[in-house]
Amino acid sequence: MQSSIDWDTRDVQRPAGLRELETNRVAIGHAFVDNHTSDEVCAAIIQHACERRAATHVITPNAQHVVLLDTDQRLRRIYERADLVVPDGISLLLAARFHGGSLKERVAGVDIFKKLCILAGRNGLKVFFLGGLPGSAERAVQALKREARDLIYETCCPPLGFEKSAVELDNVAEAIKRAKPHILFVALGAPKQEYWIHDHGLKLSVPVSVGVGGSFEIVGGVVPRAPLFLQRAGCEWLYRLCREPRRMWRRYLIGNFQFLWIVVLQRLRRALLDRVLRLAVQGAFAAELEEIAARRPGAYARLVAAVANRELEGARDATAA
Repeated sequence: MQSSIDWDTRDVQRPAGLRELETNRVAIGHAFVDNHTSDEVCAAIIQHACERRAATHVITPNAQHVVLLDTDQRLRRIYERADLVVPDGISLLLAARFHGGSLKERVAGVDIFKKLCILAGRNGLKVFFLGGLPGSAERAVQALKREARDLIYETCCPPLGFEKSAVELDNVAEAIKRAKPHILFVALGAPKQEYWIHDHGLKLSVPVSVGVGGSFEIVGGVVPRAPLFLQRAGCEWLYRLCREPRRMWRRYLIGNFQFLWIVVLQRLRRALLDRVLRLAVQGAFAAELEEIAARRPGAYARLVAAVANRELEGARDATAA
């Protein structure tokens, strides 16, 4: 059957649902990143929203997310349950290459936010803007209307700290329920937006919820974006650091070093694990494995199954049982 959905006139290979096979992902720190282009991601989201399928969560990580995930167990669980994780930062593409893998392209949160709004307008979908600085969502809408004149939208800018108030949480939930949007854009900053989507947003029957950070301010012109040549060079972070050194120095100077350290340690652990697995396959640990099988047969079976399926977290849990 011929689809009536406007795919921006481009022939895009859409992932099944919001994710293809689990093997089509790259691990960077504790973030398992899906390997898709911006067009593929937007096509999958619009398809999902048009069909009003079950609520899903899209995350757009950058280096800061990888650093947070290193110590934030709550955020890790949210990532594990997310329906799509796409690389916002160029640093993730470089890290994937360093590990011997690859990601097709950077899927910047602000870019897919704009593209999704344009496609939503063309397909008669309703979007909801939650968060951002006061007035930034409205300014973003005015800018988007130049390309998405038919955009159907509603906005809500809750007070600072609303997530700590049951009354304010209820007010936000009611506003979204009344609007019945197809796509919910949440601009609360990381990790607050990921927490809120997981704990509250997924219960509101919105087909797709996306954390978009400071996209409202950038699209609305409240905060200028780096020139295109800096974006293409992967130096957008340097532009922000120069503009707001007092606010950004810790995130980018210390945070980037932490990210690099996480990536290098992961490379070393992978090399060690690869060596151990090679020795295990060659029978170097045959006696030790037989001893484990004799003493704890259940744990041994889980360990073998986890390694066979490349579920290293499962392998760790099995040996700890």
